[in-house]
Amino acid sequence: IAHVYEKQRTQARGVPWGAPVIRSLRDLDDYEVAELVRKKTEACVTAIVFGDDEAQQGIAPSVVDADGNRVEQFEPGLIAYARGGKDIRFNQPSATGGYGEYKRASLHTISAGFRVPYELLTGDLSQVNYSSIRAGLVEFRRQIDAVQWQLFIPMFCAPVWRWFTEAAWAAGHIPSPIVPVEWSPPKFEAVDPQKDAMANLLSIRSGTMTLAEVIAKQGRNPDAVLAEIAATNAKLDALGLVLDSDPRRVTKTGSAQSKDGASDPAKDPAADEPDTDGPAADADNDPAQADQQD
Repeated sequence: IAHVYEKQRTQARGVPWGAPVIRSLRDLDDYEVAELVRKKTEACVTAIVFGDDEAQQGIAPSVVDADGNRVEQFEPGLIAYARGGKDIRFNQPSATGGYGEYKRASLHTISAGFRVPYELLTGDLSQVNYSSIRAGLVEFRRQIDAVQWQLFIPMFCAPVWRWFTEAAWAAGHIPSPIVPVEWSPPKFEAVDPQKDAMANLLSIRSGTMTLAEVIAKQGRNPDAVLAEIAATNAKLDALGLVLDSDPRRVTKTGSAQSKDGASDPAKDPAADEPDTDGPAADADNDPAQADQQD
């Protein structure tokens, strides 16, 4: 058995995340049941016909059980008659507000206990905008990333892999029980894929991340992805196809690359612009150097 839990101080087996809000869950369920019963009861009694003596016992149809005990019976749309009833009074249930506010507050407490954003727990997106939901998801994803790498992988995935390799080695299928493994958790769906892609591109170009790290963040094997890219490029070259997404043939602006890796001046207008930052340009702009050359 692989026990997966967040062990804190004084704990031997850990406590479920929802333990602090179990009572809140029960109270919310009891409140919903009570509210439902109240609504059903209000819907049952439509009107009451009173007589001269309004203090008479029993307003619903009289029903007697097997022991002779009297049972009051309510049905939807009931019109109850008292003895000698002459005056009819319609039932007007009082409006009780606060149901939505109480339920929303209770669900906020429950979502905090389970460490899940309220919007993901309930699916209610009426109180958020793009910025707030994005900020909430960033924090939640950081928490999930910590749970994956510090809790789930070392306490569940690693033991299961070790048991599997040991069983395969004991059965004679592999020469050694020690087999390297790389873990790649599922990727998080981007709220704004274009911005995330540009951020990854800038991270790679600035050297703060590697291409393998970015591919691993997508939940894929970097070696498999690079091998697939190489195979695709070889097939495109064999067919004589040039795609706009191929950086070997096309620049970022969409112009064709030259054979030496520089852009083609005939097709890239930026290549025709004079170099104003190089040493030659400095010599042209320096009168002293121009006199020496003369």
